[in-house]
Amino acid sequence: MKDFFLNLFGRNNDPKSIVSFDVIDKVYSHLYNEKNSFEFKMKGVHDTISVSLYSFPSSFDHDEGRAEIKKSGFKNAYEVLNEIYKKINVGPVSEEQMLQELEYDYIHIQFYTEPTPEGKKYLKHVLHNFVIFFCCTNSLETNDFKMLYNNSYFLDYTRGILDTESIDINEPKNDIQKIGFKEFERILQGICQYLNIELPESIELPSQENLLPEEVEVTQGTFEEFIKLVSRGDVDEKLVQKQSKKLLKNFKKGHTEYHEIVQEQWDFFESIDAWSSDWKFDPEDAECFISEMIGEDLNFDYPEETYSHDLFPYIQSALEKRGFELMSYDTHGDNYLFFVANKKDVLRILELSELTKIEVDRL
Repeated sequence: MKDFFLNLFGRNNDPKSIVSFDVIDKVYSHLYNEKNSFEFKMKGVHDTISVSLYSFPSSFDHDEGRAEIKKSGFKNAYEVLNEIYKKINVGPVSEEQMLQELEYDYIHIQFYTEPTPEGKKYLKHVLHNFVIFFCCTNSLETNDFKMLYNNSYFLDYTRGILDTESIDINEPKNDIQKIGFKEFERILQGICQYLNIELPESIELPSQENLLPEEVEVTQGTFEEFIKLVSRGDVDEKLVQKQSKKLLKNFKKGHTEYHEIVQEQWDFFESIDAWSSDWKFDPEDAECFISEMIGEDLNFDYPEETYSHDLFPYIQSALEKRGFELMSYDTHGDNYLFFVANKKDVLRILELSELTKIEVDRL
């Protein structure tokens, strides 16, 4: 059974915005009536997007949940819920309602974006959590919602949700929120496309594109195209065919095993015009190795005492003038394996990276 409380704010139902009650209620209906959680992939989004329906108190009614509640200083899940309700100006659950063991649902959406330019020094991706609670505005029926947010991992789920903050999607407080809030609109459109939810014609869609990846068969040609693009075509054709055949064979062995196997392929990618460096490198090293990779002298201006990832903006600016972009294979270690791509090929390289599971990072 669901029970919601009155608040004193205007409804979140802008007919032009996809972040509106009418849309989110349709997502909730699917979660409530069909499947209470799902994950899916979207174009341009790192890893999967997670969408889940949880409920107070039942989603916390297990040993780990009860231990987390106690550790956070509360007696039961309802007390945690009331602490959250304070943040979004929703009336508390009363003792009488607790005794009735009513359920209070909410939606939790998780996805990654690229970090801010400053954040790229430390992170490759930023996790965003959007938590949506339903409520009533000037009505006895559920007709509104409130949102909370943070960009931390919920290692302790109870502590994680308690650490969220109330947000207005139209008023981000910092650059990380600007990125996350803007992308949330596109994510919500992707969720609706994935669930085949028909959107009102009045909504101004964040994207006019198909947001879901098409079903594409990965073939030897897929790997051949990837190798040719990351090497900018400067690779022997027979070697391309031989290595592509090997990569496809490994790909078909399965996802987990493939990630172990692909670690052994970095020698090949380094041999076709790449630069392996630990996370510390000097500007002189960058100029030397990148010049060697592009076959022409590259010099770039940078402030004194600038090293390693702090050099990326200056390197990229110099390369962009030549139609290039510096990228790196994700070796899952503390080292970079840099390569230079033609600027016009970057998006296609990222698409092929998703298909082949050979992970590539923009810097």
